[in-house]
Amino acid sequence: MSTKHKNLSVFTSPLPSAEDMKFGIVVSEWNREITEALLSGAVATLRRAGCPDHNILIKYVPGTFELPLGAQFFAQYTDVDAVIALGCVVQGETKHFDYVCSGAQQGIMQLMLNWNMPVAFGVLTTNDMQQAIDRAGGKYGNKGDEAAAAAIQMVKMQNDMEDAAEEAGDAKKVN
Repeated sequence: MSTKHKNLSVFTSPLPSAEDMKFGIVVSEWNREITEALLSGAVATLRRAGCPDHNILIKYVPGTFELPLGAQFFAQYTDVDAVIALGCVVQGETKHFDYVCSGAQQGIMQLMLNWNMPVAFGVLTTNDMQQAIDRAGGKYGNKGDEAAAAAIQMVKMQNDMEDAAEEAGDAKKVN
């Protein structure tokens, strides 16, 4: 296990400024004790990076399986720079766990590529509730923090690449 004895929410380098960035956060209502802790971590990280509260939009969906569509609604109906998807699926006795996890992951990846927008995957897929607690503000950090950090870094990268492309285009026009 890669997180054994390690808190992954401790960042070794400072995050870029999120002062001029806008984020949508879509949160699963299933396992709400965990997803609210993930949400708290994500919002705290965005604020620490300078994102003003009015640029943090939060919406809820029934479960983790609905996260991709909730994230797509942010992409389609708002002007956010990135979406942070937060959910928690705990292994049960049936294959339902596998289908929900796979569907959420594939849906979010497809959304990112189709909409050319960062969508951070802050979904816990754990064997039991204790593992979820440990990763939602417990001894292994907070996956919400990590998802927010990833979203900030990806928006910065996209902005930098768009700026460079514009400069290159302007340089070509001058020549």
